[in-house]
Amino acid sequence: MKRFVGLAVGVLALWALVLADNALLINGAGATFPYPIYSKWFDVYHTKNPNFQFNYQSVGSGAGIKQVTEGTVDFGATDGPMNDDQLKAFQDKHNGTGILHFPTVLGADVPTYNIPGVTGALNFTPEALAGIFLGKVTKWNDPAIAGSNKGVNLPAEDIIVVHRSDGSGTTYIWTDYLSKVSDEWKTKVGKGTSVNWPTGIGGKGNEGVMGSVKTTPNAIGYVELIYAVQNNIPYGSVRNSSGNFVKADLASVTAAAAGAAKEMPDDFRVSITNAAGSKAYPISSFTWLLIPQKFQDGGKRDAIKGFLQWMLNDGQNSVEALSYAKLPKEVVEKEKKAINSIQ
Repeated sequence: MKRFVGLAVGVLALWALVLADNALLINGAGATFPYPIYSKWFDVYHTKNPNFQFNYQSVGSGAGIKQVTEGTVDFGATDGPMNDDQLKAFQDKHNGTGILHFPTVLGADVPTYNIPGVTGALNFTPEALAGIFLGKVTKWNDPAIAGSNKGVNLPAEDIIVVHRSDGSGTTYIWTDYLSKVSDEWKTKVGKGTSVNWPTGIGGKGNEGVMGSVKTTPNAIGYVELIYAVQNNIPYGSVRNSSGNFVKADLASVTAAAAGAAKEMPDDFRVSITNAAGSKAYPISSFTWLLIPQKFQDGGKRDAIKGFLQWMLNDGQNSVEALSYAKLPKEVVEKEKKAINSIQ
């Protein structure tokens, strides 16, 4: 009997390997901002659906847009929606076929720093953040910072700015925010997944920026909230459009999306940085999967449509554990209808 059981177990294990080898592989690439939740989702979905295997490369939003446009991956991911020129480039490359934006979660960019002797959460005004990243506020004890942090012993040390070196949706969110709160930033630098930085050193991915901040005394950088939380490094509160200093968390990110949820455009391309609301965290954003509207491979099309349905239902239940906020119900219902546009 034991021999029979052992044989049966061996056969099942072999069959599992065969199934894994024959699983339909769906390749994606893009944003590092949502990588922690995407990694979890794809693993859970594969466990529930062994016939499908998702392979996602966390290479930055710019690379994700480029690869899905070139057709080297089945889907892309970005934290900054594709602009009109990028949408046209995709259509030109794919015989007039478009690409769809599907919001997946809500997240936040946070200013994270490494100041020896300072462990608490600092307050940052929009003027201070713009000044720091423009290279005009250069010392930690500058009045632009110290004025909002009474009682904190800020050193007279040079600020080391760390920014992304790769094309990045996290950068898009950060620069989109700075362009809204600083005319000088808007004029001199602007917004985009890549910009000409006035100052600072570069790090690749959220991981690279986080690593540089952690190992560089007196550094400041911007990362997605979960990277600061997981690395146990301080991150600051930011003064919002109502004049309140707000720290990024589930409630404040959700509050930032409240207005957009009710007026979401049909193509889902929307910015919620510097949103109205007394409790809104001002550097919040949706993040999107980029799904071609038409697939040559029906199996991949059906697998992606099935994943999107699962993501909008069961998948939303796991986002808060990783410091993302759930999609508003109005957005979820609108997306479910949009899935029918995938052919």
